[in-house]
Amino acid sequence: MQTGAINTPRVATSSAFSVESRNGRPDFELAAALQKVSPQQQSKAQKTATDFEAMFLNSMFSQMTSGLKGEGPFGDTPGTGVWRSMLTEQYSKTFANAGGVGVATEVYRTLILQQAKTIRTA
Repeated sequence: MQTGAINTPRVATSSAFSVESRNGRPDFELAAALQKVSPQQQSKAQKTATDFEAMFLNSMFSQMTSGLKGEGPFGDTPGTGVWRSMLTEQYSKTFANAGGVGVATEVYRTLILQQAKTIRTA
């Protein structure tokens, strides 16, 4: 028996930062702003938005694991807190880079719209 992969179309750009991300409809305001903002500024805004979401998720994951005590993957040693914080940091970065929860998309949109307004008025 032969197994095959499901053929799904691949998108060239990151789906988290696509122009068609506002409630499933094209975001014409963002599309117009992207025409005014340079590709270097767009990539910097993407990185900033993703880093912000990772920071948000790190805070959320830290709160989620703050009550863990005693037995577990790290045991109950003095270094447990350090290792747990490093683990939650990596979880948050991985989660944000994989698409996150949508915070980065809105931050990216806001950054691009603000940069486009600055360019228009200058």
